[in-house]
Amino acid sequence: MIVHFPKKRKSKPVDPMMAAEIKALLLANCMNQHDIAARYEINQGRVSEINTGAKFPGIEPAQLTFDFK
Repeated sequence: MIVHFPKKRKSKPVDPMMAAEIKALLLANCMNQHDIAARYEINQGRVSEINTGAKFPGIEPAQLTFDFK
């Protein structure tokens, strides 16, 4: 019997602007890594790599503005 597994889902590519926004959200401590990953439709591992500096180490966090309306 042959068992077919579903194709592995790939994360969307992370660009420097997205990494800067993710760093800002992590620093603001307003969302956890899982929620950030879901918001950007990427793997939580990508968020962790950005958080630890393994990916995009030279990118500064973005300036976020929050609208509380």
